[in-house]
Amino acid sequence: MPKVRPPYVAGAFYAGSPELLREQLEWCFTDRLGPGSLPKVREEPLEDPVGLVSPHAGYQYSGPVAAWAFHLLAELGRPETAVIVGTNHTGLGPPISIWIEGRWETPLGQMEIDTELARAIMEAEAKEGEGRGLIGESEAAFLREHSVEVQLPFLQFLFGGTELEPEARAKTDVRFVPLVCLDQRAEAASALGRALAGALQQIERSVVLIASSDFTHYEPHEVACRKDREAIERILELDLPGFYEVIRRSRVTICGYGAIAAVMEAARLLELKETKLLRYATSGEVTGDLSGVVGYASIALQRVR
Repeated sequence: MPKVRPPYVAGAFYAGSPELLREQLEWCFTDRLGPGSLPKVREEPLEDPVGLVSPHAGYQYSGPVAAWAFHLLAELGRPETAVIVGTNHTGLGPPISIWIEGRWETPLGQMEIDTELARAIMEAEAKEGEGRGLIGESEAAFLREHSVEVQLPFLQFLFGGTELEPEARAKTDVRFVPLVCLDQRAEAASALGRALAGALQQIERSVVLIASSDFTHYEPHEVACRKDREAIERILELDLPGFYEVIRRSRVTICGYGAIAAVMEAARLLELKETKLLRYATSGEVTGDLSGVVGYASIALQRVR
C-alpha cells in the first residue's frame, strides 16, 4: 500500500471535520475579503499551464484571499496535476525537498502524488550544472510543515472525487507534487524554476503551479502594504532580479520568496506573461488590529491569449 501522510494542521489552520471544512471553504469564497461567490467549476481540462501565488496561514486569516486564486482556477478548468512549491518552516531536509510517491490525507479525503512528474522535476534539476543536487527526497521536511498541506482542501473542494475509497478514485482526480524550499537564494529558485519548466515541456500535463507564501510579517498595516506592493509589482513583471532587490533593500519579510521566485521563473519560461493581482489584504483587516499584521496576496500568471 502507498504511504499516506496524515494531516498535520487539520483542526488548527483549517477545520478538522469534513462538514465543518466544507462550510469553512464556502465561507472563504463568500466572505467580504474573498471573491464574494462560490465558483462555477469548469469541468473541461485546463488548457494552458497556470501559475498562482496563494497564502498559507490559517483559513480564518488568509483563506478568503487564497480563495481568489482558486476561484480563477475553477473557472479556467480542471488541472491534472498541481505542483505546489511551499516554504520550509522546519529547517529539515535538503535545500529543496520533494515527496515522490504516496498519498496525503485531509478531512476531505486523500490526494495522490504524481510520481512521474515528481521524478521528471528531479531529473531536470539534476541536469542543470549549477543547480545539481538541490532537490532531494525527504518526507521529514513535510511531516510537520503546513505550507503545502493548506492548499489541498481548496483543490479537493473544487474538483471533487476525494470521498471515494482510494482504489475507486476517478481518473480525473487532481494529483499533486509537493516541494518546499529551504534554500531561497535566487540561484536556487531559478534552478528550480528551470526544472519545473523543463519537466512540463517534457511530460504532457495539464498543470497549475502554486507558490505557497505569505507576505510581510508583523509590521504595521501601512508599512506592510507599502513593502508588499513594491514586491508584488516585481512579481507582476516577472522581474526575478528586481524581486530579490526589493526584498533585500526594503527588508520584506516574505516567508516563501524562494517559492514565489521559482514559479516566476517557470512562468517566464512557459510564456505565462499575463499577470494579475487578484487580491491583497492583511490579517489586520480580519482582526481589526493594524499594529502588527501579516500580508496575504493571490496572484495569477497566465498565458496571453
